[in-house]
Amino acid sequence: MENKKELRSWLDAFNLSHPLVIAGPCSAETEEQLLKTAHQLKETDATVLRAGIWKPRTRPGNFEGVGALGLKWLQKAKEETGMLTTTEVANPHHVELALKHDVDILWIGARSTVSPFIVQELADALKGTNKTILVKNPVNPDLALWLGAVERLHQADIKNLGVIHRGFSTYEKTKYRNNPEWQIPIDLKNRFPDLPLFLDPSHIAGRRDIIFDLCQTALDLNYDGLMIETHYDPENAWSDAAQQITPERLDQITIDLRIRKKGDEKIAFQNELNTLRTQIDVIDNKIVEMLGKRMTIADAIGELKKEHNVAILQVKRWNEVLGRMILKGEESKLSEEFILRLYKAIHQESINHQKKIIHPNQE
Repeated sequence: MENKKELRSWLDAFNLSHPLVIAGPCSAETEEQLLKTAHQLKETDATVLRAGIWKPRTRPGNFEGVGALGLKWLQKAKEETGMLTTTEVANPHHVELALKHDVDILWIGARSTVSPFIVQELADALKGTNKTILVKNPVNPDLALWLGAVERLHQADIKNLGVIHRGFSTYEKTKYRNNPEWQIPIDLKNRFPDLPLFLDPSHIAGRRDIIFDLCQTALDLNYDGLMIETHYDPENAWSDAAQQITPERLDQITIDLRIRKKGDEKIAFQNELNTLRTQIDVIDNKIVEMLGKRMTIADAIGELKKEHNVAILQVKRWNEVLGRMILKGEESKLSEEFILRLYKAIHQESINHQKKIIHPNQE
């Protein structure tokens, strides 16, 4: 994308002293619910009111949004509070209605981003708009799909773009509804540092008690803003009740969050930072060297198994290693989730090495 600085100009125009906060209910349920939430949010650091009008549900029968009627409620909330508004669009008809009702920011959801066909249809419908368009990461952990969606919109002459990190689906059970996979948005940010990046902690968490920690991590990684699902009565929300917070809680979160400086040119700071980074580089080199040595031993095990016609996978041994490393990880203050992911990757690499030895002609 050329002229990357243009990608950030719309965010700079807010002239905020804090990251941009987008907040509001998962779904617009009733006019009263949306207006009451909006007026309470007006007393917080939230600048933009979000509300789902059309809700893509995994299975039929769940509440799928009030539809176009909710756009009138968003308009009224905007008139009464002065807040900007945003909602998700999933097809050209949604785009037409949202633009007709003067929605300020439109976002493309994770289920849409996963399909280049859908993204292209939306890009064609939005072509040349001066509205801000935000793109959520695809459901699956695929950076190319995410970037591809942004590029399609940029090619449609849409200048005001940004992305939303809402986590990624996984078949493994974790404490998150959607795994953060922080490295993916970090890679995106490294490639396009001027593309505004927002965190949606609500969909990553799936529960309200870890919203704050996710937000703080995002700010530590220099995210540009937050999109947090907020409802005046979250316990009785019609959708995703467990992950919504009250406006009062949102206000406290924004007070408690620490905004980090992006840098400090003081020589002492730079010297200390470079020293610590060098220490990390040394350790990283040792880690890779040790992994190489481990695979050399795995090769020797593969030769031994081949000689004695023994199966590659030894489940009992694998479970023993995993259990021991989880306990060792606890001693070093490493989470069980991290140890599991790390050693599954190491184990898979060991299996690959042994397969090449036992079945050298197998692709």
